[in-house]
Amino acid sequence: MAKTKKSSRSRKAAGDATDAKLTPAPSPFNDILELQRTRVVCGPDGNMYTSSNIGVGNDSGSIEDFAKDFAANLKLKVRKYDDMVMEFEVEGISCSIANALRRVMIAEVPTMAIEHVFVVNNTSIIQDEVLAHRLGMIPLRVDPRLFEFKKKADPKTHRNTAVMKMDVTCEGGEGKVFSDSLVWLSTGSEMPEETGLTGFEGDQRERIEDGLSVVHDDILVAKLRSKQCIKLECHCVKGVGEEHAKWSPVATAWYKLYPEVVLLRKASKSEAEVLCGELPGLVYEEDGVLRVDDAIEHPKLLEKVRRMSGEDEYKDLIQLRKRKDKFVFTIESTGAYKPHEIWKEAVDRLQSKCDKVLEGLAQG
Repeated sequence: MAKTKKSSRSRKAAGDATDAKLTPAPSPFNDILELQRTRVVCGPDGNMYTSSNIGVGNDSGSIEDFAKDFAANLKLKVRKYDDMVMEFEVEGISCSIANALRRVMIAEVPTMAIEHVFVVNNTSIIQDEVLAHRLGMIPLRVDPRLFEFKKKADPKTHRNTAVMKMDVTCEGGEGKVFSDSLVWLSTGSEMPEETGLTGFEGDQRERIEDGLSVVHDDILVAKLRSKQCIKLECHCVKGVGEEHAKWSPVATAWYKLYPEVVLLRKASKSEAEVLCGELPGLVYEEDGVLRVDDAIEHPKLLEKVRRMSGEDEYKDLIQLRKRKDKFVFTIESTGAYKPHEIWKEAVDRLQSKCDKVLEGLAQG
């Protein structure tokens, strides 16, 4: 039988054909899967693709590899900051981590709050129990890291307890008692027989340089008529919001998915004019090209985009989406911590939880 021999050019062509078969061509189906994995599509009547597996580790990779990828992709940008409020973007985390940090900030970052109120005299119209509750909810400005947690059986010391007093009398007419009437007693109780707490060993001012005071001195505590008075002593201890809301360091801590507005196809001239008119600033023309600005800068227009995406003439033109791996956090501090300190404390506590899990797995 006669044998044939392929030329090198023929073999190269065959190899190229084989390679072409092994390399999948771009597919719209892959784009749809990626959209479902990374975005929530906000429709006029509901959201689509709300489940998420972002952040789930690869079974074939090690924890160290996952940690490296996580650190490389993590980004944080502060949008607004003052002594009480911080707004910032976090990119590269999953919904589960974002929600865990939110819950830790609310319930597990400790602060100092009034726990026991010893009422010597209260002739105001407010009952002792209600007065004590109002006092407990007043946020205190003091670094809780300078104090230790006090267990029920532990004696009160300068390390786990701070003392404040209130002694006000209405001399005539009507008077108002504000939170600035609470005065810090850095040397301990002035009523040891009633409170069971003698003076501290030394002055707390020696280790609490910034002192202890209320965050807001204009919180109304009670109203008094002529000759009415309030005399009491408060003992403050360290606690967490999980036990009672008065220990929560935040007035609120919340996050939202990062929004984005997408043009699905090229708009006609008339459509571009309508979009620019309906969504000023968000959609604009530049050098004859229709462009979309950062959606986070136009929060009042996003609901309009959602509604427009359900109209027949715009449903294939514009769409509102939200990223599953990028969040906008807002932290409103009660005043015990700076907002960024609350975030740092929450991250440290979540890391500690993860370390305990890894230790348990290693021992098992």
